[in-house]
Amino acid sequence: MIKKKGFTLAEVLITLAIIGVVAAMTIPTLIQNYQKHAWNTASMVFQRKLGDALTVMNSQGTLAGYSSTEDFVAELAKHMKISKICRNNDLMSCFSDKVFWGTENEEIDMTKVKTVKDFGRDDWEDTDIIGTMFADGTTGLIAYNKGCRQDPYSNRVITTSKEGIGTDCLAILYDTTGFKTPNTQQEDLRGLNIKSLGGSSCAFEINGICFTAPFTPAPITIAECEKLKDELQIQECHYDDDYWAGAVKTCGGVNKMPTMAQIAEIANYIFNTSDIGAYTDKINNVTLDYNKAADLGFTVTQNSSFLIWSNEETTNDPDGLGLASSRDFYPTETMWNNGARFFDAPQAVCLGD
Repeated sequence: MIKKKGFTLAEVLITLAIIGVVAAMTIPTLIQNYQKHAWNTASMVFQRKLGDALTVMNSQGTLAGYSSTEDFVAELAKHMKISKICRNNDLMSCFSDKVFWGTENEEIDMTKVKTVKDFGRDDWEDTDIIGTMFADGTTGLIAYNKGCRQDPYSNRVITTSKEGIGTDCLAILYDTTGFKTPNTQQEDLRGLNIKSLGGSSCAFEINGICFTAPFTPAPITIAECEKLKDELQIQECHYDDDYWAGAVKTCGGVNKMPTMAQIAEIANYIFNTSDIGAYTDKINNVTLDYNKAADLGFTVTQNSSFLIWSNEETTNDPDGLGLASSRDFYPTETMWNNGARFFDAPQAVCLGD
């Protein structure tokens, strides 16, 4: 006689129950991670398309010199597929009326967001916000920086950086899923050159440190630096394209800029390590997590690099260059740097309230 062996009904039910419990624990996390990756990818693709459009406008000499956001958006629509433009009195036809912003996911009533000042850009001349719906489903609110100027001979934009040509000529709040939920910052909702929204200035928080949304600082002249240096606690002014002083102006003073130690906290988070200190020199055994960088709001594309200014100014430099400390973020390495303030490919953050 052959004795057959098999699972009992109880054993099968127990096995299925275990599989169900494991699935219930892991599938939501997998879905969440997938959704997060999808949001980050959509954000980077949108920023690349926007950067390409601004690059073309820059080459054609049509990037700067507008008297209103509406005129700027009309030109942008020639270089980027926009399916609908909403005037200032009808913004909610192009954007959700409520969003969640900041580390506390504060609910913001978007019906009250009307001008660039509502993006926290008190350093820009006031201008109305215009709504847009892009062909890929992304919705956006755009405010033009009327201080943006373009050299007619070189096409150089005075307030722009080499990375993402012209991106500091505008501030934009965009939602990669349009009117669909969750309408939440660092998820489907992202911003470029937005310092605060509806009074919420804490865009992200790392180890209890509150930071505003990253931005590309516009440089200020030596004359403006001299005029503001006491108010901003700047020690020395040196030249007419001072990007560090421009960041200090945007933040509202040196004391509103992060220290090197605070920037190191950002670096440890983005590089997935804990080995980076305030003045840790070159580390080349790390990999920049572009999803995390984009998640925090930094303007990045794959294999790109950037630096973040600190509040530390070097005075009495024997070469008279005017230096400030920063941290460089490269694809596979990071280092602290004490460099010239006219370096024109920076990004910056302020300390939030």
